[in-house]
Amino acid sequence: MPEDDRNLKVITLEADILGENQKIAEANREVLRSLGVCAFNLISSPGSGKTTLLVETLKRLKDEIPCAVIEGDQRTANDARRIAATGVPVVQVNTGQGCHLEAAMVRRAFEELPMGQLKLLFIENVGNLVCPAEFDLGETDKVVLMSITEGEDKPAKYPLAFYLASTCVLTKMDLLPYLHFDLDACLESLNSVHPGIPVLKTSTYLDGGIEPWLAWLRAELTSFRLIG
Repeated sequence: MPEDDRNLKVITLEADILGENQKIAEANREVLRSLGVCAFNLISSPGSGKTTLLVETLKRLKDEIPCAVIEGDQRTANDARRIAATGVPVVQVNTGQGCHLEAAMVRRAFEELPMGQLKLLFIENVGNLVCPAEFDLGETDKVVLMSITEGEDKPAKYPLAFYLASTCVLTKMDLLPYLHFDLDACLESLNSVHPGIPVLKTSTYLDGGIEPWLAWLRAELTSFRLIG
């Protein structure tokens, strides 16, 4: 078989997989819209601090806004246990060898959550800046998180995740004085990939360190309600 033909079949297969995922994602989006649930797909590298940020977020919002979490990991339920300790409903989705969540996994998780009672759903994707960016889950918005310990060139290295996200959350800002991290270069890299993307500088260890994130969430939820 000619090499060109083999390549063509691989490309077609990938298109079919993404196409089927997109159909389910659109169905998920309609379910969320009909129920008035705003959903955020959180994407980041492993160790960016997104579970820690999410735990602190839920502690502050759970009595104000009915929330739930879909937790994606290849293995273990460690992060889901941390989420459950806040008293917020959570469903663990283990992908095995898979490096990202898919729309069908999210749809099945809906069945385990009190969807009719929710206003805000967080989908914590598998730690990976590559594959999760390609798979729509039916979310309202993608949010990309980046720890300043990762280096300022992450947007240039993994542009799709930053391009598709509605906002970027910089985490662990309390470490800035101790790192050789060029914040201006990071912001320039972000702007080159996604001009004008909102950037929220956060820390879970500083007083008021997640207030920019909480304010953004409340504003997005208000906007969602007005549009919906």
